[in-house]
Amino acid sequence: MEGSGLAGMTGSDFVDYLIELCEMSLEAGLLPHTNAGLLCEDEMLRLAPYNASMGLMLETTADVPAHALSPEKSPLRRISHIAKAGKLKIPFTTGILIGIGESQADRVISLKTISKLHRDYGHIQEVIIQPLDPKPGTPMSTFQPPNASEVEYTVRLAREILPEGVAIQVPPNLIDPRSLVEAGANDLGGISPVTPDWINPQRPWPKLEELHLEGYSLRERLPVYPRYILQGWYGNKTKRLVNALAGHNGLRRRRPELKVINNGKEAS
Repeated sequence: MEGSGLAGMTGSDFVDYLIELCEMSLEAGLLPHTNAGLLCEDEMLRLAPYNASMGLMLETTADVPAHALSPEKSPLRRISHIAKAGKLKIPFTTGILIGIGESQADRVISLKTISKLHRDYGHIQEVIIQPLDPKPGTPMSTFQPPNASEVEYTVRLAREILPEGVAIQVPPNLIDPRSLVEAGANDLGGISPVTPDWINPQRPWPKLEELHLEGYSLRERLPVYPRYILQGWYGNKTKRLVNALAGHNGLRRRRPELKVINNGKEAS
């Protein structure tokens, strides 16, 4: 493993631990999506069979002071990791973090870098546009988070730069998603009544009726996007569960408790 695992673990131990967690998830009827930081190719090969998809935020291609003490945040190392996933045909989620000291030009470069990775390997299923939410007591607590218009503009940039088939995800617990969906976002991530947003635990997920997305419909998806289900790119250990959970269109089979706002445009 290129980075550091849990205290006292070697890279191999850490991957063994992740595989065990994936196996437990599959037994419980949950499809794993592992984001374990920087991994070497052998570690990704070991993990891939147990995952429907995997991920790693690019965050930015810029060298920003906020990352000075975090070698795993190296843009070149993250780009290399994402490329390795592409070579292994692993459906992949990535994204950019805005408000960490990067410029608007840096955001454009980051999005173009992701776009090139997808054009080279075809594996980027979604890109998250994540605004910084500063936490008290952290080195970035005094950072000014991006305002709504800045996030909306970045979503518009993303939609212009990224290939059409790559989804754009926005976090509805950090910002009202209505204007962002109108700007081109088409995924809201994992809105859950059961689990919090572990990155921003003080920001609860909104209820469906609080999303203000009248005129759009919500469809539940799996952690692997429909086109990759059709291509068979998901891990072979997940095949039985993917087939059980996916409907004919590759989205999650309809469940009676999933509320549809109405038949308009779709936001998953």
